[in-house]
Amino acid sequence: MNAETLGTLIVDDEPLAVERLQRLVERMNALDLVGTASDGEAALARVASGGVDLLLLDIAMPGQDGIAVARALGKLAHPPAIIFCTAFDGFAVQAFDLGVADYVLKPVAQDRLEQAVSRLMAARQERPLRPQGTQEFWVPHRSELVRIAAQDIDRIEAERDYMRLHVGERSYLLHETIGALEERLDKDAFLRIHRSHIVRRDFITGLRHEGGGVWHAQLCNGESLRIGRKYLAQTKDMTGR
Repeated sequence: MNAETLGTLIVDDEPLAVERLQRLVERMNALDLVGTASDGEAALARVASGGVDLLLLDIAMPGQDGIAVARALGKLAHPPAIIFCTAFDGFAVQAFDLGVADYVLKPVAQDRLEQAVSRLMAARQERPLRPQGTQEFWVPHRSELVRIAAQDIDRIEAERDYMRLHVGERSYLLHETIGALEERLDKDAFLRIHRSHIVRRDFITGLRHEGGGVWHAQLCNGESLRIGRKYLAQTKDMTGR
């Protein structure tokens, strides 16, 4: 192993899945296989012995599952990176809240794993200053999970227990409360203007007074949204007046 490779540990309780990942890893110059583990306890013990930079980690395992392993590793001063490799798409939000590098669905394809590793390697080399707030969201769409960059979201609209993320002419539903989503977003980039609406600041082109204390935010796409009275003062603050 050298500075340009990642010492990689495969963690999965299914032998066939381990064999498949081993073949994929062997084809990648950026990865150096340092071992395998069939459960969470064994994975944590192997990490403790050193030399592990990356875990290709399953979620559903006996004993400590992948989520528990990720939580435990997150407490380390210098934790290894994690790419979840799983057959289940229902843990994506929870996984990214734990700071994992990527979330890949089984059967893992060579190009998909290479894409995840390339992004990880680039991030390790650049080490940019991290902006505040969550920078991406994974949302279910038809039979897949779609990665949406926070900076691409124009506005967010509450629909009962779901949030509709408007991205250009498309929209996606995310199962989360608007309060929790507001906490995750960069407050320098997004502004809550109503109990049911969050808008990207640079998507607002103006504020319009309708009389009677009613104000609307005018948006880049020509639409306008009513500003809630509770949020009017902080919305006006963005104008410096």
